Formats: sequence, structure tokens, C-alpha cells
Amino acid sequence: MPIHPVLQSVTARIIERSRPWRSAYLARLEVARGEGPHRGALSCTNLAHGFAAFPVNDKLVLKQLRNPSVAIVSAYNDMLSAHQPLEHFPHIIKEAARSAGGVAQFAGGVPAMCDGVTQGQPGMELSLFSRDTIAMATAVALSHNMFDAAVYLGVCDKIVPGLLIGALHFGHLPAVFIPAGPMTTGISNSDKARTRQLYAQGKIGRDELLEAEAKSYHGPGTCTFYGTANSNQFLMEVMGLHLPGTAFVTPNTPLRDALTAAAARQAVQISALGNAYRPVGHVVDEKSIVNAIVALLATGGSTNHTLHLVAIARAAGIVIDWNDFNALSDVVPLLTRIYPNGDADVNHFHAAGGTGFVIRELLDAGLLHEDVTTILGQGLRAHCSEPFLEDGKLVWKPAPPQSADESVLRGVANPFAPNGGLKLLNGNLGRSVIKISAVKPQHRKVEAPAIVFESQEAFMHAYQAGELDRDFVAVVRYQGPRANGMPELHALTPALANLQDAGRHVALVTDGRMSGASGKVPAAIHVSPEVLAGGPLGKVRNGDLIRLDAENGVLQALVPEAEWNARGIEAADLSANHVGMGRELFAVFRASVSEAEQGAATFGLPPPLHLPEEADNPLAVPEQQSFSDEDHLIRR
Repeated sequence: MPIHPVLQSVTARIIERSRPWRSAYLARLEVARGEGPHRGALSCTNLAHGFAAFPVNDKLVLKQLRNPSVAIVSAYNDMLSAHQPLEHFPHIIKEAARSAGGVAQFAGGVPAMCDGVTQGQPGMELSLFSRDTIAMATAVALSHNMFDAAVYLGVCDKIVPGLLIGALHFGHLPAVFIPAGPMTTGISNSDKARTRQLYAQGKIGRDELLEAEAKSYHGPGTCTFYGTANSNQFLMEVMGLHLPGTAFVTPNTPLRDALTAAAARQAVQISALGNAYRPVGHVVDEKSIVNAIVALLATGGSTNHTLHLVAIARAAGIVIDWNDFNALSDVVPLLTRIYPNGDADVNHFHAAGGTGFVIRELLDAGLLHEDVTTILGQGLRAHCSEPFLEDGKLVWKPAPPQSADESVLRGVANPFAPNGGLKLLNGNLGRSVIKISAVKPQHRKVEAPAIVFESQEAFMHAYQAGELDRDFVAVVRYQGPRANGMPELHALTPALANLQDAGRHVALVTDGRMSGASGKVPAAIHVSPEVLAGGPLGKVRNGDLIRLDAENGVLQALVPEAEWNARGIEAADLSANHVGMGRELFAVFRASVSEAEQGAATFGLPPPLHLPEEADNPLAVPEQQSFSDEDHLIRR
């Protein structure tokens, strides 16, 4: 099937836009590759330190400098269900690496925090910054220069993007990502959502709510709704960084362990000392980034990836923006209904046909690039398959030709919607993204008076006091990365959903995030520039008429232009958001972070081989203004 013309044009635009930075990145990758194993450049003292505690036979392998050494970088901890299964993976990986003629060392651990635990709490203000912290921790783990490839163990929201960003800064090393898989299915997602709304209405107590949540999040593995964690896993597959079909195999099963071992063996094979060198900096290129955007749109994935994919691309010298997401969203059909865009969970999706089915459908429609490098080296068509164990042997079979449940998964010929459901909004309030795949058509246009809040707590106080039983647009501002780390505001969803269900016309507009669980209430999120960077949300006053039109991409304050231009930005005291719960340690992140559309990143693009003139490069990423931590009290 010929490549879709929009896919082709967006990819060409990204390649041209990124050329100076991508060329520099690839040139540095070749320099970093060097000749022979990297540990060969270490002094005898350095090398002896690097294998002092290693088993004798493994130590001999490292001494001889002929066989690959694989780094294990893991997000294991046993508090978080998604990462608890990773406890036993290093042993499996080490044994598998030996069987393939290499060795594996546990190079380092990275932090893994859970938005589900910190949601609505002060710790949530560290969440987004934990992504770049994980990237830094990955760099520290790999900095010993002992390794020829790496495997990365992580699952959830900021962890996988952080691991991949770190891996791309060591782009000369091959990388294989190994997931843990989702927990088994608990209570239905519709029951969970209904219980949360009843609690927000005060109709049930905390004990009943906790019982329902415990039945939903009940065992080892990833949460089963299609939020950021499971979106991560799908994107790793379509980018060719997983073995095919591995994303949604449940933990602590023979198939899961067999896939982990096979992934370790593949890392040995694709190392610089193996048979088929495939560095991660070549696997992640402009086409694979476009494939990731398409897969996100086709499955109704997490809005967080309008930040994370931008940051991942930057780490590889690739510049993408929300225009690219928007152009692709117009032509990529929605093929899945997984909660919050439906009632099914990822286990149901996997059983209906899973990742291989979706990849094949998109390839056959010309909506994915097939000619990409993957860890298998066979192009993306090899990922249209799913794994099985037969007589103890791991085998792959073609993805099923038809969906086993068309209420959950459909082909391109009969999609749930003709577009991907992610829209770019523009207007005098800035640029924003909105996920409408779960929003009913009648709720996609809202025109109502603004009620301004400087925190989600202020919103909840107003809701609980019965002050919000009317049509309105909640403008929740000073929630951007520079202000307070850009926490998710998902705790507002049940209250807004109750008001919408009661017949009120409501919407949310914010420079914060709403998470991968963005639901049925229209929410214009990631508004850029954020208020602390002079964003126009700071001009909004209570009572201003706000137009949110997701169908036509409009986000506008209906205020006379002269009055709007004359207004200043209202002040907010953010000092309380900068102390306690470790937030003081992240002052440097708040001071240097980029805008949301540039990935909310604390690192820049690799220095280009040459800087194009501004006139010749209108899409160049602008420099970011830096703010000190003392600038939390804004007056304009």
C-alpha cells in the first residue's frame, strides 16, 4: 500500500526541520561508537573495579574483550504494582545473556514514582520532572563505559520516556525495552468510574471508595486502563524497541519469562560485538517517531505523549510539534475503545487482537512507515505478530486476520471514528491540545463564562460548597512546568463529570496536565505559553465568555481586542508549591524547563552542525527564558 500523502508530507517536514540537529546527533553517535568494546579503553584499574564482584566465569568474559556485556537499567521497586514483577528479571536476563555468549550486569536503578499514588498530592509536583531525573539516572548507570548494549526495565508514566531519553543520549548502544505486563482484570472500568463520581457527590463514603479501588488495582502488573503506562508499551512496540507482541502479556507467567529471556538474547545479538549491530540512535529516527504519533492517535492514547514524544524526539536530534500531531490526527482513524475511551481494559484489547492487529491494519492502509529499523532488523511488518509458547518453545504467529471483539478493536475499514481524536486548539488563550476520543460530539463545543482558579484545591472547595452548579469553563492556571511542575489534574474529572451528567455545559482550560486518563469532559490542556511565562490565561477574569470548540480547533476568550490587549497578568503567590515533599530540590528544573510544546524538557537539542538563519528556519525551537525560584510571585 502506498504511504498516505499526509504521513509522507509530515515526515518530510520533520526530516527537513530537524536536519541540522539530527545530522549532528548521528555524527556524534559514530564518534561515540569507537572501535572495539568500550571497556577496552578503560585502564586496568578502571576495568578491575568494573568486574570485581562478578562471578569468575563472567569476569573472564569481560577480561577477554571479545563478548558483549549488556547493561541492565531497571525501575524496580516493590511498592508500585507495575514494577514489582521486575524484581526477578535481572536473574532471567543474566542467564539468557550467558546462553547467547555474553554477560549482563545490573548497571543501575532509576526512580519510579506513580501518578496514581501522588494524584492530587504535593508529590505530584515532582512527577513530570521525574522523567528527566530518570534520564539522568540512566546516564549515570551507563557512564562507566563498560557496556556494549543495554536492556531497560520500566513500564509507567514518566519511566519509559525517561529511560528512552537516557538511552538516546547513549545512542551508540543498542537498546531493548522489556515490559512487565498488565495486572489481571479486576472490577470493570465503568464500575470504577461510577464509584468515583458517587464519592465526589458525597453519596458513598471513603470505605466504599477504597474497596472499589482495591478491587480495580489488585495485583502485580500495570493498571489495566489505557493511560500513559500502557500507551508507553504500545509505542515501544511500534517503534521497534520491544519484541513483537510483548506489551500486554501478564506478569509471572511462563510466556512473560520466556519473552524476557528472548529480549536479553536479542540485546546480545544486536550489540557492537554481536552479529547485527543496531544502535538505538538509528532505531529511533524521524520515521519511527511519526509511527509512534500515528499509533498514539489510532488507539486513543495518553495526552501526556504530546509532551513525552516531543522530548524523546529532541533527545535524538528530531524536532516535532503539535502541528504534526494535529495533521496526522485528521487522517488516522480510531481503531480501539479501551477505557477511558470505552469500557474494555488492555487485557480485553490484547485478547481481541492486540498490538499486532493494529500495526498490520495501519501498515496495510499506508499509515505507518514499514521501512524502519527495529531491534529485529526486519522492518515493522515483523511486528504484526503475537508470541506463544508451544512445548516450552517461544514462537510467533501472525496477528489474527479479524478482531475477536469489534466493540473493542476494529480494522481501518470500519473504525470507531475517522480521526484520532487529538486536536490542536488555537486562539487568544494560546496553543493547547484536547483529547476528544472519549468526549461525545454534543460536548465538544462549550461557550460559557470563566471561573478562574489558581489551584485544583480551590476548584474542589468551590465544588464541595455547591458553588459550581451552572454552566462554566473552569480556568485552572499556574499549573505549568515552571510554576509547580505541571501536575496532573485528574482529580477534577469526577466533579466535572457529575456536573456534565446533570446537564451543565462545562469544560476545563489549564496550563497543567490531565493525564492519560483524560475522560468525557472537554479539557483544553497544556496551554502554552504557561501563565508563569507570560501566557494569556493570566489575563482571564471571572465572567469572561470562553469559547472551546474542539471540532474547529478554537480556544478563545470572547473579550474585545482592545480590552484584552490592555489587561495585565494577574499575580499568584506560588511559594507554597516550592517547599516540602522535596520540591526545593527541583528548583533548577522549574528554572530551566521548556514550554509544553517543546516537551516540558530540562535539556536542549544536541548542538547542530550549523545553525540555520532564523529567516530560513521559521520552525526552529526558540530559546527558553530562565526563571529563578524567587520569581514565584508574579506581578505584571
